[in-house]
Amino acid sequence: MAELITLARPYAKAVFDAAQDQKAVDLYDQALAFAATVAADKEVKNILANPGLSEQRKAELFADCFEEPLPEALRNFLLILAENKRLGLLPAVSELFRLHRAELERTVNLKVSTAFELTAEQQQKLIDAMSKKLERKVELETSVDQSLIGGVMVRTGDLVIDASVRGKLARLARAMGS
Repeated sequence: MAELITLARPYAKAVFDAAQDQKAVDLYDQALAFAATVAADKEVKNILANPGLSEQRKAELFADCFEEPLPEALRNFLLILAENKRLGLLPAVSELFRLHRAELERTVNLKVSTAFELTAEQQQKLIDAMSKKLERKVELETSVDQSLIGGVMVRTGDLVIDASVRGKLARLARAMGS
């Protein structure tokens, strides 16, 4: 996976710069997310591996999947990916594009797991606290994981905050074992 991200990084940066220049970051984000979903499909992967199709034809097939006509720069981007046999990188490109966008907009998406459903008030308190700590606008994705016993686990990128009872018990067990 790390290799795919490394290969996708220059493409993601280039398409993000183009989207910014055209003031169409949202449009590009949506288009890349859709293209990533298409590229991840098993049947599409088989088509991309077909040596009988030209790279230009593969790019055209991708462009034809969209309901609305794509901006010329995005169409050209797909063609460049195809010519370099990199259409399979679209999921990673889309992921990196979203990271560039989040950095531009100073937002962060937190994945929050709790043992019990959070109330709207609890969610807002968490948003306020994390916004202050991270100095960014925070969006929450919540899920319930009863194995946490109590407390909360917060994940974003490489940051993990484990304030769960399960995590505290595990730390206590490690401390007692050493």
